Amino acid sequence: MGKMSDRHTKILELLTENEKVDVNQLSQLMHVSAVTIRKDLDKLENEGLVKRMHGYATLHSKDNLDNRLAYHYDVKQKIAQRACLDIHDGESIMIESGSCCALLALELSKQKHDVTIITNSAYIADYVRKSARVKIILLGGDYQKEAQVVVGPMTLACAQNFFVDKFFIGTDGFSKETGFTGNDFMRAQTVRDMAKQAKNVIVLSESLKFNQIGLVNLLPTDEVSCVFTDSGIPNESEEYLLSQGVEVKKVEV
Repeated sequence: MGKMSDRHTKILELLTENEKVDVNQLSQLMHVSAVTIRKDLDKLENEGLVKRMHGYATLHSKDNLDNRLAYHYDVKQKIAQRACLDIHDGESIMIESGSCCALLALELSKQKHDVTIITNSAYIADYVRKSARVKIILLGGDYQKEAQVVVGPMTLACAQNFFVDKFFIGTDGFSKETGFTGNDFMRAQTVRDMAKQAKNVIVLSESLKFNQIGLVNLLPTDEVSCVFTDSGIPNESEEYLLSQGVEVKKVEV
């Protein structure tokens, strides 16, 4: 994904929140002409991010990481930058698919030296491929095309060759009753499989996810060592995590 204008980012955020938005409504919200909005949408459509239909625009796919990266980008970048501080030059880590995770890989490629990233995300491998500072080990498995991630028994077999101190994951939701939750069964199973190969599982997530619950179980709270999030995390969630021995590290937003 190339550098986006603030307006393009805002359009993607609106589409994430509203499923589909009328072109005239976008024009009013952005304070620009409908002609300008149509040009914006043409560009985003050419990049595979949005679909156009009968005066409306909608996201191409909620699994598309380019879309998810654009949503709350600034907060996710701050979270990634904070997590990067806890990783040492020369360290080997695991990173699972997710927008905060992709930004962590990018920060590592800029700020650290000789870090080895073991990942099941083809998106992340491609995202940092031009950096000589990081080494990528891409696990194999069944390829989910939209999310650009591999899952399944073959991914487990590959992951079992490694053991690391830190495994970074995203989450689609959290509650006291459910623990951390996801929206894709196969991806959640792969997270659990990879987690067995790490001493510490670390969640990277903007605080919005602590007001949501995903469709499937991801990991119970007691299997997570640390959460990197922002200062919007609900007090109740933070207090519960701390009571369960989970460290909470927040960035201000």
